[in-house]
Amino acid sequence: MGIVEEAGAAPIDVARDLTENDLRAALQAGWSDFKANPAFGLFFAAFYVIGGMALYFGLFARGEAAWFIPIAAGFPLFAPFAAVGLYEVSRRREAGEKMDWGAILTALRGRGDEQLLVMGVVVLIIFGFWIILARGIFAIFMAQSGIGGESLALLGTGSGIMMLLIGSIIGALVALALFSITVVSLPMLLDRDVDFMTAIIVSMEAVRSNPQTMLKWAAIIAVGLFAAMVPLFLGLFVVLPVLGHATWHIYRRLVAPPAA
Repeated sequence: MGIVEEAGAAPIDVARDLTENDLRAALQAGWSDFKANPAFGLFFAAFYVIGGMALYFGLFARGEAAWFIPIAAGFPLFAPFAAVGLYEVSRRREAGEKMDWGAILTALRGRGDEQLLVMGVVVLIIFGFWIILARGIFAIFMAQSGIGGESLALLGTGSGIMMLLIGSIIGALVALALFSITVVSLPMLLDRDVDFMTAIIVSMEAVRSNPQTMLKWAAIIAVGLFAAMVPLFLGLFVVLPVLGHATWHIYRRLVAPPAA
């Protein structure tokens, strides 16, 4: 166990032995949670799907189709925060509590201490940082290509291919950083009375203590979300809820519950 000390509170134990079998078990549990309470998963996923479609058709209508790629690449950065309601559904099912719409929607505010809202602001800041980086990368390669418009034709050129390559590498690093600070912190802020900095530290410790397995989990999330986005985001109606519920079970496996 890795241990994170919190001032004025008992140490928080973090497991160091997460395995691929745990990932499979979490996905199976996530699927079970979704099948047991599909309405909640479909409800939360609908916001993501509608938002993605609005971006897609809006950018194409404005003749800015090339911008859909960096925005879509950054769109999954919001997935952990979008899944907070799903964590509450899994928590309630685990505890045998009633599935109440009001309580589950209220859970999006966290435990009433605004710590989850602060994490939401952090996610927005990181997404904004990614968009700034993407604009910079786009501007550099657009200048080299000599193409003046934000056209998809750019992507078939040598400059366009290099732009996608460099952008993908930088985007992956940004996504990995966000994954490291949110994968455990968001469900933890819902589950325990801790501040957001402690939750971030625990999340980073969980990733540091289980690097290979957590990288595999990050890859599963990334591949699953991108594959689900291909058919006009419709695959997210299933993939997002299952991954959200599964993340709750990963959290439960990594972080020991507080002592009675």
